[in-house]
Amino acid sequence: MGTTDRRRRHGQELESAILASAWDELVEVGYARLTVGSIAARAHTSEPVLYRRWANKDTLVLAAIERQRNTNPIDVPDTGELRGDLIAYLTAVSEARAAYFAIAMAAGFSGLLASLGLTPAQLREKFMGDEGLPHRRTVYRRAHDRGEIDVHGVPAVVLAMPFDLVRHDLLMDLGPVKPERIRCIVDEVFLPLLRARNDQP
Repeated sequence: MGTTDRRRRHGQELESAILASAWDELVEVGYARLTVGSIAARAHTSEPVLYRRWANKDTLVLAAIERQRNTNPIDVPDTGELRGDLIAYLTAVSEARAAYFAIAMAAGFSGLLASLGLTPAQLREKFMGDEGLPHRRTVYRRAHDRGEIDVHGVPAVVLAMPFDLVRHDLLMDLGPVKPERIRCIVDEVFLPLLRARNDQP
């Protein structure tokens, strides 16, 4: 890419190109081996351009990880029932985020965690963000509207549980969660607990 092409890119376009290049570097060589220089070269720009936007390699890599998540949203399935919605969505999260989570967590434990001064839980939230929250709201709002649950009467920790368990498995296994495990989370843990709460006087 020539100098003329470099000048054409600015603002959001340039930032997106840099973050995409940072993610590609992270995938190909890993956090420990990538440098601001290698990212700049892949993005066909200069290191000072990167440093004007991010203070160091760590903040740039974190921004690239967050962009990768935010630019690849997961649709919320509508199967017509809470059980089906949960199994379909948790499966979609597992399949779509397994590789992403493995790469992101590898970066975390290769030095990003210590460099940013975060706990593993804080880093997980950085990587996963509030991704589950709006989708939980959609899944549960639909169930509430269908009369399956009273979403206002269920503690937030209960509603969060199936999503937290899948995220835990993604972290521990660094691979997709098995379908039978997802069904177990929904059928043997979450729904019985939900029914038990609904049966309370």
